[in-house]
This record gives sequence, C-alpha cells and structure tokens, in this order.
Amino acid sequence: MRVMEFKVKAKPKQQVAILEAIRIGQFIRNKCLRLWMDSQREDKVNYSSFCKFVTTLSNDTPFVSNLNSRARQASAERAWFAISRFYDNCKKGLARKGYPKFKKSSRSVEYKTSGWKLSEDKKSIHITDKTGIGCLKLIGSYNRQILDKSLIKRIRLIKRADGFYCQFVLDLERVEPLDYTGKEIGIDVGLNHFLTDSNGEKVDNPRFLRQAEKRLKKAQRKLSKKKKGSNKRQKQKSKVARLHLKVSRQRKDFVVKTAKALIQSNDLVVYEDLKVSNMVKNRKLAKSISDASWSMFTNWLDYFGQIHGKFVLAVNPQYTSQECSNCGSIVKKTLSIRTHICSCGCVLDRDENAAINILRRANTVGRTGI
Repeated sequence: MRVMEFKVKAKPKQQVAILEAIRIGQFIRNKCLRLWMDSQREDKVNYSSFCKFVTTLSNDTPFVSNLNSRARQASAERAWFAISRFYDNCKKGLARKGYPKFKKSSRSVEYKTSGWKLSEDKKSIHITDKTGIGCLKLIGSYNRQILDKSLIKRIRLIKRADGFYCQFVLDLERVEPLDYTGKEIGIDVGLNHFLTDSNGEKVDNPRFLRQAEKRLKKAQRKLSKKKKGSNKRQKQKSKVARLHLKVSRQRKDFVVKTAKALIQSNDLVVYEDLKVSNMVKNRKLAKSISDASWSMFTNWLDYFGQIHGKFVLAVNPQYTSQECSNCGSIVKKTLSIRTHICSCGCVLDRDENAAINILRRANTVGRTGI
C-alpha cells in the first residue's frame, strides 16, 4: 500500500461539513464499542455483527444516514480493529494492554470505494454523500497520474491544526532499486549525538522540542489565561496546536532525510533493537528520548531498506557499550563516561565502540541471506 496526501481548499461551510462527518464516524465507532462492551463475549460480537448494527443505527438515527454507507462500515471497522488488537495482546500475555477506549475527539473520517468522485484532471475530489461537503480542491506536488480509480482503495479526510487534508490509500507497491555500494555500517543512537556510526561519523541531535520550548511555554501560558469557551481561547488553542505540529514535522523531515541518506550510501545497515516504550519510563530522560524519535527513525530505515532493496538488521543491544570492540572484554562504565578505555590499549569514543559492536552482531543467518 502507498499513501498520497494532499491539502484541501475548503470553504467555511465545507469545513463545518467535514467536521460533522468526522463526528458521525466517531459516533458510530463509539456505539459499536458500547455494543461489544455490553456483550462481554468475543464469540457474540464480530465485524459482520457490527455492520448489521450500523445498518440498524442508520435507520433509527437520521443524522447517521447522511454519511456514506461504506464510510459507516469503515468506522465500524476501526472499532473492530481496536477490539481484535486487544484480543491479540491478551493471547500474547500482555494483560489487558490496549483496552479499547471511547474516542472523544476524532480527527479523520474514512471512505472506501464509494461516496466520492475524483475529477478528470485529478485536481479536485467531490464527496457525493449527504454530508454536504461537496467539491474540494487538492493542493500538492505529488504525481497525480497514478491516482487511478482502480488503484484507490480508500480515502481519508483529516483535520489538522493548519487545515484539512485528503489521503489516498493506493494498492501500489513502491519499488526503487538502487546500485550496490559494497559498504556496511552499524549505528548507535544517543542523546548527545543523534547517531554515531561504526566509521566514527556523528550526526548532531537537533532537539526540535527543546528549541521550541520557550515559544510553547509562552503560548501555553497565554492559553491558560483565556476564558473557557471564548473565541480568543479557541484562537490561542489553535496557535499552540500549530507550534506542536511544526515540531512534529521538523522531526519527521530530519528522520526521513537521515534514514534515506544511510540507505543510499550503504548496502547493510545494522541498528540496536531498543525497547523505547520501556526507556521513556525514566522520568529524567523521557522528554529527551521522545524528542530524539528513535522509533520513527528505525521504522523509516526499515521502510527505505525495503523499497530500495538494501539490508537492514536489528540486533540485541545488550552490552554493546560495555564490550570492547578490539578484544571483546567487558569494561564497565556509567553513562557519564563517554570514552571507552580498555586494558588491551583500545581507546575509542563510547558510541563509536558501541556502533562497531552493533555491526559485528549482524548474525550469521542474516549475513548468509545477504
């Protein structure tokens, strides 16, 4: 699957209609979730029973029928996805992790193969159901020629702090093979530097949240002083949301460019399989770890490795910082010690030593495939 996103140009009445469609989808999802909670048994409720329930709900509740029938099914599908994921976690022994919750403020509505029509020049999309959204102009620089009706499996209308967006989910695999370079690299992610590779090269940590913190605190103080329910509070709330959106986009842009550069210049990239969800439980480092976006970075490494035909491996991170890359002996050191000094005479930067160990841990099975 491939996702293409365009910003949409919508009039005030259309914006209200999109928000209403999002609320209807949220209402359907919450109603399906309530049906499941009342049943208390997995074998009593499934996706097909949700679809039947949505049909009854649209007959009994007039405003629900304004949304396209396939969009109503997509909202029910979202509820069932949350429930089935919860059941899978229970089977894996993750006790009650991810228990489905009611949505209070959804930000998107999803249409399947009906309820919309793309213009011939593919510069606008018309929502044809009774929500009153109408024709929306698509703004973006993507290649529109691949937006074929047969390839589009679903579309999403999304509300963000800076406006409304339309996503197209295409049944299309992205494959862009690159020439092989004969190089391989191990990378160690950190907080002082975003990453250090096995060649000793470092990439600085941009710390986008830390840079924007002063502006965010000022904007949030102003928000706290506004009267609840007032227009001024709503405007200030929008300003705060746009600042957070800018930080998230800066992180994504940096991570994508860094990951793509590594994949383009190496045939094998090895990184640590870190449990970031456990690491952020450290109250002193949680903000810095989240700001570094390690999980997003490794996800993009895997993605670019797949589409460009390169090899990306995750290895066990245990003792990569303590083990000597020259002789293999264990040299205990705290986080404050940034230089690896071994009795064998090896003196290296702590992170470079770890990166070399990470590259060596690309196991025999993985290298056989390569």
